Parts: sequence; structure tokens; C-alpha cells
Amino acid sequence: MTTTLPTDSSARLPGLIRRLTGDEKHAPSAHSTVDVLQVLYDRVLRVTPDTADDPERNRFLLSKGHGPAAYYAVLAAHGFIPDAWLDDLAGTESRLGHHPDRLLVPGVEIGSGSLGHGLGLAVGTALGLRAQGLLNPRVYVLLGDAELDEGSNHEAIAYAGATSLDSLTAVVVDNSSASHGWAGGIASRFTVNGWTADTVDGRNHEALYAALTGGRPRHPHLVVARIESKG
Repeated sequence: MTTTLPTDSSARLPGLIRRLTGDEKHAPSAHSTVDVLQVLYDRVLRVTPDTADDPERNRFLLSKGHGPAAYYAVLAAHGFIPDAWLDDLAGTESRLGHHPDRLLVPGVEIGSGSLGHGLGLAVGTALGLRAQGLLNPRVYVLLGDAELDEGSNHEAIAYAGATSLDSLTAVVVDNSSASHGWAGGIASRFTVNGWTADTVDGRNHEALYAALTGGRPRHPHLVVARIESKG
């Protein structure tokens, strides 16, 4: 699987996503992430099918793993998995489950879907890279706003800020589905712990690109990608 694909996946993604059927319940979750995923894989991440095991690669962790259709489609668009796999989502012989499995799907860094774990795993990944002297790879993690209701995330937020974990970028897709919310907005929960933050239109690719490549030395970075309300 070494075919070179176009950097801009816009033409291919709609057709690839339509091939994934059988998980319509989580279609809104998948649709909420597609623009962030496209910008990351088209323009930001330093990882290809040929470098998926390279220690110097960027890491992408999908914490919002309960609606992975857009993720699978993006992986197919960039040659990590064959297009034909998309036609058998969660089939008895399929590698593509309702939650992504890193042991079965090339390019997937973590098994996810139980919400609240991805940010902690991303912090641990970034710390592990630092401990090995691998200072160039960046770690990106994509969460939903409702995941922040889980207390484990707030320990990870505080720890990343306290350790100046500047190789880490968290992206929170905000569709106003969180039960609790935060005074001052999502970004304030991170910046009080030493993160830098940008809040942008989650459907605007230029704004997403600028935010995803932003941040400052010695600070982890947050991108809040605001989209239409789930409700």
C-alpha cells in the first residue's frame, strides 16, 4: 500500500464516507469530526503509510472513538487502509469495528471509544517521547466536548500544563453536547492550567489549519473547533 495520493482529500472523502453503513446511530459523531480530521491528515500530520512505525512520526489519537466512520474514511483516503474495507463496517470478518482497534487497523495509535481516556493517553505518549529524547514528533488528540465531563481529563489538563508539555495539541470538537459546561467556555478550563488556546469555526479549514499549527514553546496547545449544535 504505497500509492501516493493527492494531499487534498476533499474529492474522495464524501464517497468513502458513504460506503460506511451500519452505524447510523453515530453518524452525527462522525460528521462532527470530518473537517478536523481532513485538515490534520491533508496538511498537518507528519505521518504516511510508509512511516506509520517511524519513531519520528507525529501521533494522532482519536479519543472520540465511538463514531469512527470519518476517521476510517480519512485513513482510506490517505492509503493507510484499502477502500474496500469500508464496505464491511463491523462485519464478522472486518477489521473496522464500531470502535477503532490499533491492533487491527493500520495507522491507528490507540484503541478508543470509552470516552475520557484519550487525553490522558496523549499526555503519556508525549511524556514518553520526551523521555526517549524524541523532541520533534507532535502528539494530537481529538476529543468531544462531552468527554470533558469525565474527571480524568482534568487531571491530564493540569499535568500537561505543569510539565510544559509543548509537543501536545488537543482538539475539542464543540457541538454543545456537554452536560455541565464551564464558566467562561471550554478554553478557559485549559488556559488556567498553562495551555495556549484558539477557538475557531470547526468547518473552516483555513482557521483550523492556523489553529492546529499554533501554540507557543513550553505550553501545550488547545484548539476548540466549534460546530453546529448536536441538539
